[in-house]
Amino acid sequence: MRLLSIGVMCISMLMLAMASAARPSNDELKKQVAATERAFAATMKARDHAAFTSFLADEAIFLSGPTPLRGRESVANAWRKYYEGDRAPFSWEPEQVEVVDSGTLAYSGGPVYDATGKVVGRYNSIWRLEAPGRWKIVFDRGEAPPCNCKN
Repeated sequence: MRLLSIGVMCISMLMLAMASAARPSNDELKKQVAATERAFAATMKARDHAAFTSFLADEAIFLSGPTPLRGRESVANAWRKYYEGDRAPFSWEPEQVEVVDSGTLAYSGGPVYDATGKVVGRYNSIWRLEAPGRWKIVFDRGEAPPCNCKN
């Protein structure tokens, strides 16, 4: 019985060591998220609405309008209009990416450009790791830049 306990303990320790060795580093995870964000943004330039939709988590929430868009279908339907026509109405790219220590959630944010390349806002997104190397967007918020108005 004692040998069995020692054997189980050794196997458990070996499996734990292998699992932690197989986990990508935080820097590698940041690179994954940045690459995922760039691929997500590339769907706009390619005018590929189906590809855009594939990056959405089932329970995605987009917070850009007066009412949050809840769920993949709602977000996809609302964004379909941005994929119509030959020219993308806007584009975006990651400027900052952070991943929590557990490696399961990530933030990406950066500028949003109009069709001429002028910065017209910022986006902030939260990504969730749903399978090894497979990130899905769960929260997104686009914002216009602060006004340089004189009151």
